[in-house]
Amino acid sequence: MQEKKEEDLLQVLNRDFEVGIDEVGKGAVFGPVFSAVVVLNKKSKFILKQFGVIDSKQLTPKKRKFLLRKILFFASDFGIGQSSAREIDKLGIRVATELSMIRALKKLRDKPSELIIDGPLLLRPWKGIQKNIISGDSKFTAIASASIVAKVSRDNLMERLEKKYSGYLIFKNKGYGTKEHFASIKKNGITNLHRKSFLKKSKIL
Repeated sequence: MQEKKEEDLLQVLNRDFEVGIDEVGKGAVFGPVFSAVVVLNKKSKFILKQFGVIDSKQLTPKKRKFLLRKILFFASDFGIGQSSAREIDKLGIRVATELSMIRALKKLRDKPSELIIDGPLLLRPWKGIQKNIISGDSKFTAIASASIVAKVSRDNLMERLEKKYSGYLIFKNKGYGTKEHFASIKKNGITNLHRKSFLKKSKIL
């Protein structure tokens, strides 16, 4: 019932389009944080639901890649932004994540009248109407779509970086702090794409 009330409220505010934004990679120890924003109209929301668009964490990599093509085809607009490991170390993860979101939003053709953000934290630099939705990627198709776009985009980058940073199993751990990844860091040292601030907290450095 609560989920229905939240969706009804936002549909009243934004009758034509649903604009969702989400991030991925915030908890990783290697590589950038990615954000994506997706703009959907009522028809595209319905179509993408039929294709099976849900929270990216509930989907297989193969299904996410299939849905990415559908989302990019049916979305009215979309944008992808990222913030580097260096920016994360310098600014902190929240500010860096906000920066990646703003970069994604700047790629849209038009500024959204309002924004639906996954999670409890406001996008502080955004000067416009915004709604924070806990577990929004399981409640709104635009947020679920954004989570898929961000996830596949970042995973693709991690797979490409494996060639340059072999020995850290990046293709497998996608930059997250698994036991194997930490063991690889102890053996091979850190790279310029490792988040030093995160590794210090994990007592790896």
